[in-house]
Amino acid sequence: MEFTEVERERLAKLERLRASGVEPYPLRSQFVRRRVMAADAVRRALASAQNHADTLENDEVAVMGRVVARRIMGKAAFLGVEDVSGKIQFYARVGDDSLDADSFARFKELDLGDFIEAKGALFVTKTGEPSLRVTDWRLLAKAISPLPIAKEEKLPDGSVVRYSAFSDPELRYRQRYVDLAVNPEVREIFVTRAKIIKAIREFLDSKGFLEVETPVLQPIYGGAAARPFITHHNQLNQDLYLRISFELYLKRLIVGNLERVYEIGRDFRNEGVSFKHNPEFTQLEFYAAYMDMYDVMDLAEEMLQYVARRVLPPTAEGKSQFRGHTINWLQPFKRIKLRDAILERTGVDYTQFPDRQSLADEVLRRELLAPDVIRGKPWGKIVDGLIGDYVEKTLIEPTFLYEYPRDISPFAKSIPGNPNTVERFEGFVGGVELCNAFSELNDPFEQRQRFLEEAVNAEEGEANPVDEDYVRALMYGMPATGGFGMGIDRLVMMFTNRDSIREVLLFPALRQEERATTH
Repeated sequence: MEFTEVERERLAKLERLRASGVEPYPLRSQFVRRRVMAADAVRRALASAQNHADTLENDEVAVMGRVVARRIMGKAAFLGVEDVSGKIQFYARVGDDSLDADSFARFKELDLGDFIEAKGALFVTKTGEPSLRVTDWRLLAKAISPLPIAKEEKLPDGSVVRYSAFSDPELRYRQRYVDLAVNPEVREIFVTRAKIIKAIREFLDSKGFLEVETPVLQPIYGGAAARPFITHHNQLNQDLYLRISFELYLKRLIVGNLERVYEIGRDFRNEGVSFKHNPEFTQLEFYAAYMDMYDVMDLAEEMLQYVARRVLPPTAEGKSQFRGHTINWLQPFKRIKLRDAILERTGVDYTQFPDRQSLADEVLRRELLAPDVIRGKPWGKIVDGLIGDYVEKTLIEPTFLYEYPRDISPFAKSIPGNPNTVERFEGFVGGVELCNAFSELNDPFEQRQRFLEEAVNAEEGEANPVDEDYVRALMYGMPATGGFGMGIDRLVMMFTNRDSIREVLLFPALRQEERATTH
């Protein structure tokens, strides 16, 4: 291992601590069973005490966190200590019933990044800083590598602007532990993410849904048009696939009389990486017996509005910022037929060109898509290309596009009297697709035929394989069912105003570094 000069200095401190009988990585906290307070709780307690002319000087508490600032002034020392909720000040001095000389000397030697715990009384300094008067303290972990130091600037209006010293995106994603440690706004993204998932669960549970778990390793992948990751089970001596969707397993549960089910978990797709795609991502899917696409549309709107009320601050009034737009989650969602949306944006009524060749000819005549883009694509894929190039980016406010081509919707029921169109909708926000839903196909014979058709028309590696067991499940009967899928990561992007999915994943997929870093 190679170390920088600063790291070598800190290693020398570590050895001096051990030589003096102080363990720099103790087994456990000594103060955790005392009255422990988080930084935000300290601030609230002090504010309440001041408002009520009360004092906390004789009320001993314990506080733990990471040292993020230090100022030494002779016989007094001030440390800024941060936990997940915020930052407060530790104040210590030698003597005066505070710290003895040895303890104070070690206190002054603490480095930025060290974790400590301390106990004492709370007070507010003359400058209004919430503080802990330290009477005892202990090192919990010695930081050998120094954290990048952010610069804070106080503006005339009292607000604080923070300039991070750790802002390179590639480095932030590779060393997320540092990113989280030095950038509070990044920590807040993942706090918000947890709140979003909790709110979704609360909503679905209140509607009588049962949360379930289905296999991640599957003998047959399905439920989406995507390439899978393949692995091998040694004991069974067979290849297995990381799931690309929960869909076919969840609908098996509908067959088994579990009438409302949902799952929140990881899916894996062996595809490209972009601002909205990661090879592994978090998905919500739910299925409800006796519902159709329109029922699911209502339920999805209600769910997203519930999440907005639970997660966004009251001052936001149900609005979030995303990709330069203000998104109003609480207004009624727009509902537009796909045919009308494409006609408005391109002048093409694709329903008037019911076969692949006639639609391709019209699209090429109008120069809407390049020849190599549509070469060999089935009718529905050409329609999908028009959505991506001309419609999706215009759908800023929450919008449901509905009634999709049959040949790109192998699990959705056709509209009566219109076999080429199915009851399917997709939801869009800020010009990005968010969710997908169907009136689920429950005819086992038609479902098997759809599997076969898709295999013939599919691009390489992007077909749903024929799942005979799923067809067999449908043979036992599945009632009319509404199904829904939504990318959690994209929803978090929309609620936290992030342009890249990497910003809302703790550990996004990255290319392997060409050479290892030191340490």
